[in-house]
Amino acid sequence: MGSLRDILNNLARDYAVAWSSGDPDAVASFFSPDGQISINRGEPLQGHAAIAEMARRLYADFPDLEVRCDMMRWAGSHALFVRTLEGHHHATGNRVVTRGWEQWELTSDNKIKTSLEWFDAQERQSQIDGV
Repeated sequence: MGSLRDILNNLARDYAVAWSSGDPDAVASFFSPDGQISINRGEPLQGHAAIAEMARRLYADFPDLEVRCDMMRWAGSHALFVRTLEGHHHATGNRVVTRGWEQWELTSDNKIKTSLEWFDAQERQSQIDGV
């Protein structure tokens, strides 16, 4: 078994790959069964079905979505996944690049228990609108 650093760096890499795969269930599999995500202080989405549905909606908006891990930091059971999302909006065709991060609380088996996601929604919308 590798070091904690290796385990968490691999987790971040694999999470980005799952997001880039277009498979909502692959994304949801990184969360504990009762795991949850809250986006920009929005209502938490809890459980694999809700998380997969959120990913499915994002894929509908950005069918060529690609996610890159820019940095990973951790302290105990908490981690920071800094990432860049890139894709073309399905309706406008505009290329959209969104930088942000997720603050994770991890379970003992390195599943995401809670994720607080942050990004500039106004900037994303400006890119979608082409302004």
